[in-house]
Amino acid sequence: MNQEKPFGMRDKLGYMLGDFGNDFTFIFASSYVMVFYSKVMGISTGVIGTMFLIARCLDAFTDIGMGRLVDVSKPGKDGKFRGWIRRMCGPVAISSFLMYQSFLQDAPMAVKIAYMFVTYILWGSVFYTAINIPYGSMASVISNEPKDRSSLSVFRSLGGILAMIVISVVSPLVVYHRDANGNQIVDAGRFTILAGVFSVCAIACYILCYCMTTERVKPEKSEVSANVPKSSLFQVLRELITDRAFLGMLLSALVMLFATLMGQGLNNYLFADYFNNAKALSVFSILALPATLILLGVSTPLTVRFGKKEIGTACFAIAGITYLLIAVLKIKNVWMFIGVSFIAILAKQCFSMQAYALVTDVIDDHEVKTGKRDDGIIYGIYSFSRKIGQAVAGGMSGWALAAIGYDSAAVVQTEAVKDGIYQISAVFPAVSYILCALILAFLYPLNRKRVADNVAKLQQQHKA
Repeated sequence: MNQEKPFGMRDKLGYMLGDFGNDFTFIFASSYVMVFYSKVMGISTGVIGTMFLIARCLDAFTDIGMGRLVDVSKPGKDGKFRGWIRRMCGPVAISSFLMYQSFLQDAPMAVKIAYMFVTYILWGSVFYTAINIPYGSMASVISNEPKDRSSLSVFRSLGGILAMIVISVVSPLVVYHRDANGNQIVDAGRFTILAGVFSVCAIACYILCYCMTTERVKPEKSEVSANVPKSSLFQVLRELITDRAFLGMLLSALVMLFATLMGQGLNNYLFADYFNNAKALSVFSILALPATLILLGVSTPLTVRFGKKEIGTACFAIAGITYLLIAVLKIKNVWMFIGVSFIAILAKQCFSMQAYALVTDVIDDHEVKTGKRDDGIIYGIYSFSRKIGQAVAGGMSGWALAAIGYDSAAVVQTEAVKDGIYQISAVFPAVSYILCALILAFLYPLNRKRVADNVAKLQQQHKA
């Protein structure tokens, strides 16, 4: 272990800023790229949803391939992972900006669709992958202490939350304005400018992450790991698809993102079309901040006391039940909707604060069982599951909007369409969060005791 810069707040803040940089493009795309494509470019939501799924099929190769590349690559002068952040921060930010070019809104539809496919795939399947996989894997080499890794997970989650607040609060105020009849209209030019500002902010955050973090852990092979032959990519994949801990983590992450990102995408339609109050979306988004502040001091102690699996199961059950209540009540008042939703946000956020530490638990469990540590590929598949959640959310929300008769060209939707938007926005997250609770309860095996046992076994093994 390199002791030149002891682990501390500098690393936590730097790692937090890395996810801030990620989410300036990821959350903005999750929440607004379909709005841009449908309301500015005039592309059918069904076509947009299909494009999301095609891009995610490509991610099966790029994410896993990047994970393998990270695992087998040799450390450079700035470490094994940090160099990727320095090299790729520019391309990922520029490609994000290129997705939101309003000058194409009057181009032929074939040109707009082709441009959408090319720029979105370049951003999500190539450049975002090339920076996110090393960034996520880097937590394992900043420190080898479990409590430090837990704190990195909390600060990474905090970075994502702060980015979500900034994006969700600022975006509706900039993107939307009212016409002479009081209807919510998207300003195409402002959309492009905002995308550019967020891209610049992403680069700044990535550079700060690179400068403030230190790769300290230089893994030394123990006698156990030295005697285990290196596996091919396909051998590693075969091991993982039969690993209950890995599958439980993967499925819960996929379904959680499915609910969260689909909700973020549909909220634009819910607040603008159902409640006719797009600016209230900014207030709704601020709820993540008090939820985070409430949980910041209790999230880690709760998981230490009861376990990540146990806390996650309870939190997802509460969130799911709350959204079922929202669906049944069919709330008309936007402020009452925001108030009830805060219960679900608080419950979900309690688990999200420790979600990235769950990945480390799975990596440790995999090493205990196989004697091999495949940080990059495990995180690569985890990242792929996140993108699957994004794609399914985008695809399903697009198809669902098309199924209920949403008209992208209409300024005002019919009452039937408005009611359909509300029901989708409530029932989908309800079912998804309850499913997450069941996955953690019955499939994911890493309870509090087993995690503690794995930590003790690895500490003993690495001393051998």
